[in-house]
Amino acid sequence: MPSPWNVIVPIAICIVAVVAVVLLVRALRRRRVAKAAQSRADDTRGSYAFIVNPSKPGAEMTRTFIQEYCADHGITDPIFIDTKLDKDGSVCAQEALDRGAQVVVACGGDGTVRTVAQTMAGSGRAMGIVPIGTGNLFARNIGVPLGDLEAAMAVATSHGSRTVDAGYLQMLDSPNPEFKHRFLIVAGVGFDADMIDDTDPELKKSISWMAYFVGAVKHLFQPKVKGTVQLVDSKGRVHAQPDLEFRTVMAGNCGQIPGFSLMPEALFDDGLLDFEMIDTSGGMIGWMNLFGDVVHQTVVKKAKQSPFSVSSTVEQFQGIEATVTLNTPQTVEVDGDILGQTRCVRFGLDHRGLIVRVPELPEGDVTGVMQPLTPSDISALKRLHGGE
Repeated sequence: MPSPWNVIVPIAICIVAVVAVVLLVRALRRRRVAKAAQSRADDTRGSYAFIVNPSKPGAEMTRTFIQEYCADHGITDPIFIDTKLDKDGSVCAQEALDRGAQVVVACGGDGTVRTVAQTMAGSGRAMGIVPIGTGNLFARNIGVPLGDLEAAMAVATSHGSRTVDAGYLQMLDSPNPEFKHRFLIVAGVGFDADMIDDTDPELKKSISWMAYFVGAVKHLFQPKVKGTVQLVDSKGRVHAQPDLEFRTVMAGNCGQIPGFSLMPEALFDDGLLDFEMIDTSGGMIGWMNLFGDVVHQTVVKKAKQSPFSVSSTVEQFQGIEATVTLNTPQTVEVDGDILGQTRCVRFGLDHRGLIVRVPELPEGDVTGVMQPLTPSDISALKRLHGGE
C-alpha cells in the first residue's frame, strides 16, 4: 500500500492551485454581501434565542459580541441556550420555541446548524445562523458572511428570510425507521461517511477541512460497497438499479464546498436532491481521475465528468427520494455527523420546509417579518409539546 503522504502531497498541491483562485472570487463576493447586510433594517419586534455550541473556539467571545450587539440594536431579553453532550441543538431549539422565541439563531458549526434545523423545519419560525468553527458549509452556500460577526448578526436579526429545502435520511433497519435525520448540505453512505468518521478532530482544528483528505487516504483501497439503488424522480417515476458496486452514494441539498463544486447543479430550494454515485478502479489512478472530475465540474459549473477520466465514474441524477439497500452494513453521515451503520437508508426532503434569514433575497420567496408569538400561540405550543 502506498505511503499516505505520497498520496496527500500531490493532491494538496493541486488543491492549493485551484482553491487560490476560487477563494479570491468568493472573498470578494462575501465582502460585498457583508457590506449590504450591515445596511439592512433591524427586526426587533420579536424574541430572539441564540443556541450556542460552547465547545467551539471563540464561542465565549461570540456570546459577548451577541449580547453587546443586541443591546446596541434594541433587541431586548435575548435567550441564550448552550448545547451539551446530552442536549443537542434540536433539544435547545425546542426549548427556545417553548419559551416564545420568534427567531432561533444557531451559533456554531454545521453540526449545530443541522440539529437546530431538525426542530425548526416545519415550525413556521425563522432560523438564523452565526457561523463559528471551520466548515460552515451551509452558511457558505446561502451566503451568510463568515469571519464577520457584525455582518452575520445583521443578517440573523434583520428583515428578510427565505424558505429552503430540508433534506433527511432515514435508517430503515433502525429501531425508529421513520425518524428523519435532517441534513442541509450532504448525506452519504460508504466511503464518504468512512472518511469523515476517520478524520482526526484535532487535525481538523489545525488544518480545517483539508483534514478530511488525511481521513480519506485510510479508506482508498477498502472493498467496494454492493447493493441496490431505487430512485424516485421529479415526476414520481421509480427507477431501480440492482446489483451495483460503488465507493459511495451521496445526496446533496447544496453542493459548494471550500474551493470546489461537489454537486454544481444542486439548489437548496428546487424541491430536488442531487445524487452522486461514485466509483473508481485502477488504484491511485482512479482516485486521481476522480479528483480531476471534481475540478472539471467546478470549472464548467455542470455535473459533467472530465473527458479525460478513464478509471472513475460519477453518476449524477436528481430526484425527490432514493432508497439504498446494501449487502452489508455501511457507515452513514448527515452534514458530517456520523449516525452509525445500516443496510438500508432512504434519502428525501421537505420542499421549502425551513425558513432561514439570508443576506440576499430572491423575488417571490421573501417571507418578510414574522410577527411575535402571542400568549395564545405560546400556550398552544406548550400543549402541542406536552407542556402546561
